[in-house]
Amino acid sequence: MANGRVVRTTDRTIGSRALAALLPAEVRARPGYRSLAEAVRSLVLDGRVPLHVRLPAERELAEALGASRATVTAAYDLLRESGYCRSRRGSGTWTELPDGHGPVGAHLPVATAGHRTARDGGIDLAIAAMGAPEDGLAEALARAASRLPALARDPGYHPFGLPELRRAVADRFTRRGLATRPEQILVTAGAQQAFVLVASLLCHAGDRVVTENPTYANVLDALRHARLRTVPVAVSDAGWDMETTESTLRQTVPRLAYAIPDFHNPTGALMPPEQRLRLLAATRRTGTWLVVDETIADIALDVPAPAPLASPAPRGAADHVVTIGSLSKTHWGGLRVGWIRATEKLVTELATVRVAADMTGSALDQLVALTLLEREEQTLPARLAQLRDRREALVRALRRHTPQWTWRVPPGGLSLWVDLGAPVSSALAERAAAGGVHIGRGARFGADPGTFEHRIRIPYTLPADRLEEGVRRLARAFHDGVPLAPSVERPHWVA
Repeated sequence: MANGRVVRTTDRTIGSRALAALLPAEVRARPGYRSLAEAVRSLVLDGRVPLHVRLPAERELAEALGASRATVTAAYDLLRESGYCRSRRGSGTWTELPDGHGPVGAHLPVATAGHRTARDGGIDLAIAAMGAPEDGLAEALARAASRLPALARDPGYHPFGLPELRRAVADRFTRRGLATRPEQILVTAGAQQAFVLVASLLCHAGDRVVTENPTYANVLDALRHARLRTVPVAVSDAGWDMETTESTLRQTVPRLAYAIPDFHNPTGALMPPEQRLRLLAATRRTGTWLVVDETIADIALDVPAPAPLASPAPRGAADHVVTIGSLSKTHWGGLRVGWIRATEKLVTELATVRVAADMTGSALDQLVALTLLEREEQTLPARLAQLRDRREALVRALRRHTPQWTWRVPPGGLSLWVDLGAPVSSALAERAAAGGVHIGRGARFGADPGTFEHRIRIPYTLPADRLEEGVRRLARAFHDGVPLAPSVERPHWVA
């Protein structure tokens, strides 16, 4: 990392046919140089063409498009002039962003970032999580209190997690189609700690890590802090481009790959079964550890909850897969109970790393989590029904107040990935904050700094009246009469 920038690989190339396939149909049909330059610029800002990737040679792209070489030359000249690519004699033309697009830095909690919270009229739309179900949490606390005296007879240190909770999590995996023993489970303080433990054990500074782009913002922070080199692969509204993903794995041979195949955060996409098999096979061929984040896997609103990604693999063929999950999205983020599912050997090594970090987790929190898991089949359906209602309320509010914005309603998950139609998301976030609304701007989820400036993530986890008011304030900020302009990136915090 130099001057705060994440170091990335510079040996990646996008082929002429691959780039041509990403361009809009109207550009392929009549490739004028301005429309071609604008289309490539949009692909870079949307993360579908990563930064620091070599573009096709002018002659090759002209042949792929059926255009003149002069058209492509003029388009590349326009991209260079606007700062979206650079050329080096003898080494080609590479994508980049104009000056002023620095990396996303540390992200502060809402209360310390100067944003108003619900207590003083503010609306926090950066947190994709619900409050705890009061009745269920109270019952779980009472049950945990009754179990605590028996547990309190020992010193209370359980670095692997409480045996009863490890067994419950293992049984849960087995019921979902992935046979699991308690010895394959490590209980953690949430999924974020789970990922940090895995990355710290399996990677060293400078190692390559493939991530989806966009992806979960806090994982990107963890990678930056660990000085790991991110290698982004695009996830669009249409989902994953598995050919590009496989090619990226072959070209970069990363140490680790991080994926959210189930109601992807932030796009909401669900990876099809055949792509899951291809991802398993591709990471196994390159010797890449595959970390699968299942934090949102149970938030299935319109389709059945997916089976674990590793479940269809033959015995021993998915030993390189590490699955992480938690209760933060299905139950309550304040509980801070998550888990890692891996081979028994790897779990033992991870527990050693965990002891050096925090010794052990809270026994009381784990007892509460155990009760919640035992009653999950009874309590989760009502939770999902509430989310469906709130999702519909958010869609109605957006249609009413911001009909020019676009989005795709996902089959599950907790948020909409909204296209503003212009790269003004950071500027909108700044203006909305002054009106008491905290929003997850698109750049916060980009593996490359400055991308996704035309996107915002809006969770549907608040009550309908708060969603309505939040969207109304966003619309007012968007239509303030003063044009929104790109703003200096400031710290923001999302979950």
